[in-house]
Amino acid sequence: MKRGRRGDEGNSSSSSGFLEAASKKTRPLEEPEDSTSTWSLLPQEILLLVFQHLPLLDRAYASQVCRSWNQAFHMPELWRCFEFELNQPASSYLKATHPDLIKQIIKRHSNHLQYVSFKVDSSTESAEAACDILSQLVNCSLKTLGLISTARPSFMELPKSHFISALTVVFVNSKSLSSLKIDDTPVDDPSLKVLVANNSDTLKLLKMSSCPHVSPAGILCVADQCHGLRELALNYHLLSDELLLALSSEKHVHLEHLRIDVVSENPGQTQFHTIKKSSWDAMVRHSPKFNLVMYFFLYEDEFDPFFRDEIPVTHLYFGRSVSKEVLGRVGLMCPRLVELVVCANGLRPLDEELIRIAERCQQLSAIGLGECEVSCSAFVQFVKMCGRRLSQLSIMEEVLIPDHQYTPDEIHWEVSKHLGRVWFPDMMPTW
Repeated sequence: MKRGRRGDEGNSSSSSGFLEAASKKTRPLEEPEDSTSTWSLLPQEILLLVFQHLPLLDRAYASQVCRSWNQAFHMPELWRCFEFELNQPASSYLKATHPDLIKQIIKRHSNHLQYVSFKVDSSTESAEAACDILSQLVNCSLKTLGLISTARPSFMELPKSHFISALTVVFVNSKSLSSLKIDDTPVDDPSLKVLVANNSDTLKLLKMSSCPHVSPAGILCVADQCHGLRELALNYHLLSDELLLALSSEKHVHLEHLRIDVVSENPGQTQFHTIKKSSWDAMVRHSPKFNLVMYFFLYEDEFDPFFRDEIPVTHLYFGRSVSKEVLGRVGLMCPRLVELVVCANGLRPLDEELIRIAERCQQLSAIGLGECEVSCSAFVQFVKMCGRRLSQLSIMEEVLIPDHQYTPDEIHWEVSKHLGRVWFPDMMPTW
């Protein structure tokens, strides 16, 4: 049996001839003349197990062996999960799902698809191709759908009506969506109502960061009716006290993961609202083990509304420079903090802030520091206070400032002793 390289994926354009031959109804393949051969007599159950471990290109090669293996190539179980990779050759070096294979999937296997994702490059043509495929999935019953932009958000460049029309085809026909990832898309409130009307009993995960056409009322509608929702990701402008209270109602299951992206679209012009402490308290009472992940991409003068009251954040990432004052408030107001990443701070040492975080954040187990400054002795004290619960410690070498006790060359021995494992500063960021 001729095989392709393991690194070749089934979506590769180089496999189009084999895939087309394997997918089309050609003349019956001749069975082996050797009657003692049992390869063609393998039970379908065994063939299924074998084919499930093969990339699509290898399955296409295998389908050329005999009629039985060709039939196995089209078993519904092998087509429940598929990733469409839509890239334009002129603008992307990434591989793409061959158009002939897409046609065959829509024709023969669309009703078998259950777990589907689309990866599109930065071209509008690729986003349009994804919408064209979605609009043809009228006989499918998807359980998961993911729309992923590998570069800039090309779905946002489509006419809104075209995108919504294609997406609602899936919402209406699936009836059992449990996971939906539609970040950076022009989804809007009316389309979310269609989603809820047809999938409210099954939806468990919804990721929709950077969806500017959705309002707080639109996401509140989802929370009010999708009581099985366990994971939610959205931008801060959609977060409200009403949303947190809806997620904390007796009808709602325990939330497991809430991700909030706090992004400044117009530097100096964006006004950020505040969330009441009582709303966060209700959330913690209802779902005491939920993870609250917050990504901040703000300028220093935009942090004023944040960390004024206690907030149950567990994972905190600062993608831009953040002031000493804000990090000081983090140490006071984030007792549930588990992970902290600071990409930049400035030229003022963070000794006091780091010690305060070690004192108050008793669950902290991971920290990453980039363009910051911390004295070597303060850093050793921080590690000593946290001890071996620090499972991840990613500190850039230039962060550590020599003092009268330690130099950067000496500090790794002392830190390793308190961690209980060998540790060295990082040469490059690992977060």
